[in-house]
Amino acid sequence: MSAMNAKAISEGEEEASGMRNETLVESGHSGAVRRRQVILVAYLIAALDLTFLFMQFGIMPYLAKSLGLDSVGFGYLQTTFGVLQLVGGYIFGRFADRFGARAALILSCSSGSVFFLLMSISTNIPLLFLSRLPTVFMHGLPGAQKVVTDVTTPSQRADALGKLGLCFGIGIIAGSVLGGVLSSKFGIYVPTYVGLVGSLINTLIAIAWIPLQTKPKSDHQETEHSNLFSIREILRLMKFPGVKEVFIVKVFAGLPIGLFMIMFSIISMDFFGLEAVESGYLMSYFGVLQMVVQGLVVGKLANHCTEMTLLRLSVFVFAGVGLGMALMRTVWHYCIIAVPLVFAFSMLATITDSILTKAVPSSDTGAMLGICASVQPLTRTVGPTIGGILYKRFGVSSFGYLQLIVNISLFVYLLKSKIPLKEMKSQ
Repeated sequence: MSAMNAKAISEGEEEASGMRNETLVESGHSGAVRRRQVILVAYLIAALDLTFLFMQFGIMPYLAKSLGLDSVGFGYLQTTFGVLQLVGGYIFGRFADRFGARAALILSCSSGSVFFLLMSISTNIPLLFLSRLPTVFMHGLPGAQKVVTDVTTPSQRADALGKLGLCFGIGIIAGSVLGGVLSSKFGIYVPTYVGLVGSLINTLIAIAWIPLQTKPKSDHQETEHSNLFSIREILRLMKFPGVKEVFIVKVFAGLPIGLFMIMFSIISMDFFGLEAVESGYLMSYFGVLQMVVQGLVVGKLANHCTEMTLLRLSVFVFAGVGLGMALMRTVWHYCIIAVPLVFAFSMLATITDSILTKAVPSSDTGAMLGICASVQPLTRTVGPTIGGILYKRFGVSSFGYLQLIVNISLFVYLLKSKIPLKEMKSQ
């Protein structure tokens, strides 16, 4: 009987922690409905934001080439984007902690509007580079993650964050298709006009539907978080139990496949012999896999397994993917490998984000999400150099062997180490 009472008390405290805020404090059914509405709006904003982003990814090589930018210059352009995203991710997260998820989403969407405006008037190379500057604050997905983190209980978080991956799949498919169709039929700058209007609409949606405050303010948040960028604050977050260990796994488990994806445009031409249209179909295939895994698989597994179990599973599957990549010879082999690859990638991203946001105080969840969001820009920044050396000297199989070795090592580390986690399943 005492165990049942303890469980009831624990569940009550958890529910209270997820519902304590000035805007969403409605009790009972109305409060739950309101929170679901806010989560759905966050999903909508993320899906639209990613769609517009992938639209510009599709047209950027052609726009750069039309302005006379060579392959080396285009590499510098991509590196500029990666560095700005890397620096801006953590600053954006701290901004969200300090001013709220609503203000952060408005900042992201407004920056997107400025970005597309500058792209639409980029008639020379300096303007094209200048258009990269607003991307330092363009973090629609982390902004949506911040909203979801604030309005869900810890046990619901992995499932809710997992469904954001569905938005990523939608963005890949819709953005790639729309960018290609609009630019080929109506002109290279038309996708930028659509992105400009869409980002303005996203800003209005955030203003109208995201609550002014999605979590309670704390004294700690006001007194200690004075600077938006502080190395000391990053080190402080890494000292919380389990944070450093899980973050190391997050960075290194996906690094080899990240290097492979950065080189994929070259690999698809040289190794697989694909045309541009066929590469587009392959990206759409990835988008569909992402939607299926994030929408149907991640949440169900999070309901039945502890997060440490899922973390070990994702790393183990990643190791198997590495072996498959080392042995693959055709694009059909890669299409088969893509299934466990997308599963492991999606599971690792969702579970580590969930674990890390639970491990830090609620006033630091935005900063933690910002640090997590900086992992991919870091890979994009250093990836072209490392990936180019691996591909040129050792071939495609080197990415697979590196993936296998790194993830086998991480799997052994996870089995032997006792990382202190708040273990829980979705209710």
